Amino acid sequence: MQRQFILLVSTACLCSVSGCAVGPDYKRPTTAVPPAFKEAGAWKTAEPKDTAVHAAWWQDFGNPTLTELESQLELSNQSLRAAEANYRQARALVRSARAAFFPTLGVQGSATRGGGTTQGTTANSGTAGTASSSGKVQTTYSASADFNWELDLWGRIRRSTESARASAEASAADLAGARLSLQAELAADYFNLRIVDAQKQLLERTVAAYEETVRLTENRYNAGVVMRSDVVQAQVQLKSAQAQLIDVDADRAQLEHAIAVLLGKPPAELSLTLIETEITLPDSPQAVPSDLLEQRPDIAGAERRVAAANAQIGVARSAFFPQLTLSGSGGYRSSTTADLFSLPNRIWSLGPALAETLFNGGARLAENERAQAAYDETVAQYRQTVLTGMQEVEDNLASLRILTDEARVENEAVELARESVRLITNQYKAGTVAYIDVVNLQATLYANERTALALRGRRITAHINLVKALGGGWNQNQPPVVSLGW
Repeated sequence: MQRQFILLVSTACLCSVSGCAVGPDYKRPTTAVPPAFKEAGAWKTAEPKDTAVHAAWWQDFGNPTLTELESQLELSNQSLRAAEANYRQARALVRSARAAFFPTLGVQGSATRGGGTTQGTTANSGTAGTASSSGKVQTTYSASADFNWELDLWGRIRRSTESARASAEASAADLAGARLSLQAELAADYFNLRIVDAQKQLLERTVAAYEETVRLTENRYNAGVVMRSDVVQAQVQLKSAQAQLIDVDADRAQLEHAIAVLLGKPPAELSLTLIETEITLPDSPQAVPSDLLEQRPDIAGAERRVAAANAQIGVARSAFFPQLTLSGSGGYRSSTTADLFSLPNRIWSLGPALAETLFNGGARLAENERAQAAYDETVAQYRQTVLTGMQEVEDNLASLRILTDEARVENEAVELARESVRLITNQYKAGTVAYIDVVNLQATLYANERTALALRGRRITAHINLVKALGGGWNQNQPPVVSLGW
């Protein structure tokens, strides 16, 4: 028996190893990728320097508070924890698929008691009849071990494992994409909060200037130089600015609450002090379109899903071929426990089983067509993801270029508006112009200063979006970082 078992197992291993894997071997789908981004050529710096996106890209802003917040995000964000848990599920599915390469072993034991009734015929005085007697009640004990092993002759298990591995890699890319998206959202919220702080400081200065204007007009009214309407106009302008100053606090509170939730905290537990800080915009990162195939997590994830769908075609095609399973069992059976494990009570069985479905109403053909259609779908989604990625880069490159030029002109307009207010105020004090002229120029100055702040915020947001569009320094050859505290 032992020699037969070894021979059969050796033959099975040889068949399994030498078996072919049906279905197409994977090749990355081709996609049209231009040599350079259109919007980068007009303003890209010519001097040689390292302008690649780094993994900790937010450190380029040189803001210690943002760096501290980003480190807390990695540890506490609940959406990131969910993505990490999903990745661990995908890894477990790979191990589950790989387990099918090995035989299934099991043991069992039983003790059964049973009997029956026997029937026969009798003859008495020439009359036939029936008689019954109770059968003997017996107890049977058994202990056995068994195994089943599906031989992967056609590559079904190999293709299933290949699909699960590609899906796990796609899940790893999803985890990286979720991390990058949350990092960008946190940075955008933080800088928007600082822009709101700057707007509040601007409004405080504006309110102080308007209060001085009210005092000026009241003094001139008391001196009989101007009419009461000038005082009313000055007071209306002041109250309007004070109302806007109060309204800014609502925007700041909402941004602070959003940051707290990103950090996995109740909003009541986070308070960011209002500070006067100058936000320095780093140099814009640069890349070529082909880099996106490696650096964008969503593109890498879409490509891995194509590989998983390709492997599923092989799984579907393997159903057209017979399934070979090697089964065996061995143990002991006896009516008593005393001699259960003796040689005469030994039982065993060993042999292969070949199964093939001859007709199932076209189900296998339909499954093969479904797998092919699913592959075509993932290919289209992959190519669309590549196009969307290039569009996002082009959009943000254009935004940065245009907003940079707009901010330069707007800053010049602010300086001119400040000079105009200074001149018109002196003219009003001299009595050469009406107060309405002062009001108009003060409103113009405030509008230009607020626009300049808004442009600064939009430039920062465009820079963050560009970093995100370029993949945020991630590379698909790097394993996902999983915090040990989880």
